[in-house]
Amino acid sequence: MSGKRIIKCPNCGTFNTNKEYCTNCNTLISHQKKQEIKAEAGKQKRIEKAIYEKENPNLVERLKKHPFFLYRIVGWIFHSAITVVSTIGAGLAWFIAMVAAG
Repeated sequence: MSGKRIIKCPNCGTFNTNKEYCTNCNTLISHQKKQEIKAEAGKQKRIEKAIYEKENPNLVERLKKHPFFLYRIVGWIFHSAITVVSTIGAGLAWFIAMVAAG
């Protein structure tokens, strides 16, 4: 088996051999290159999301780091309440799953 790949360009119909781009219309035709570009775009999107979350913390995180001590106390109370409610919800979900499993 030879290493030649013949790909028909979906844009103009030209047959290309071992090329990433069409020789006639310069359209991207390599599936591997398309996957690499898509993976890189996804990686960049995750990086941008992480930067946004770091630069724009939620209300509870801002209150926990506030310079005025009463606001810090309120922030920690909210944080604790959210943690307790989440723990209760997880316990209920586990209990329901165990009851459903028999």
